[in-house]
Amino acid sequence: MKKIQVGEVTSAVRQLCMDATTILDADVIAALEKSLATEESTTGREILGRILENAKIAAKERIPLCQDTGMAVVFVEIGQDVHVNDGSLDEAIHEGVRQGYRDGYLRKSVLHPITRINTGDNTPAVIHYEIVPGDTLKMTLAPKGFGSENMSRVVMFPPAAGMDGVKNFILQRVEESGGNPCPPIVVGVGLGGTFEKAALIAKKALLRPLGSPNPDPLLAELEAELLERINNLGIGPLGLGGRTTALAVHVNSYPTHIASIPCAVNIQCHSCRHKEVEL
Repeated sequence: MKKIQVGEVTSAVRQLCMDATTILDADVIAALEKSLATEESTTGREILGRILENAKIAAKERIPLCQDTGMAVVFVEIGQDVHVNDGSLDEAIHEGVRQGYRDGYLRKSVLHPITRINTGDNTPAVIHYEIVPGDTLKMTLAPKGFGSENMSRVVMFPPAAGMDGVKNFILQRVEESGGNPCPPIVVGVGLGGTFEKAALIAKKALLRPLGSPNPDPLLAELEAELLERINNLGIGPLGLGGRTTALAVHVNSYPTHIASIPCAVNIQCHSCRHKEVEL
């Protein structure tokens, strides 16, 4: 049985908050550079160049990539042979977010949904737990901005809608979103499960390295088709026209009930931010 102190968790989450909001991962940089090389629109190329310049400055100066430093979403994989000592794992994560947003001078955007009174420290975080074999604790923190989150949807399709109905919904969702989610976007799709499962696996799809195809050939083919069709919509960088509307489409699936095709679309802006740590 491996023992992990809550203080270790808090310290790790604090650092994740500051790193995720300021340092864009190499796969995202590579996808943006590839798009810059192929973008046909002069305005689109200018915007992509500025996005890359912004990422360099943010990493060098350790300042946020975007003024919206998001709501902290934490995916926790906890080994069944791990014991967290001296306190609550939940509270240790919340405290890490509290410290990270305070010490990193990150915008606090979390408030009560009815009174609209700000909590003042960007907590609570949204935490998803998964019990896995082993004796490690892995945490992936994704600060989710709501310009893109607001463009996300879940629909419960009847089986008669078929895959054509699902594809049309995904394309319509991107087209109707336009420039609101700050394209080029990453499109996370969750197919199957239940109402909430589809949304969760769609969000987890955003954590995959950009452009890495789903190991299921059927889903990989769907990803490639959707990406091509999305980039033919003409929305372009920041919605000002061009071929680079999406950097990637990632589809996750899960078995579902015979009576439904749950489909969730979780859109991510070009600042596809997430960091992970293993204790």
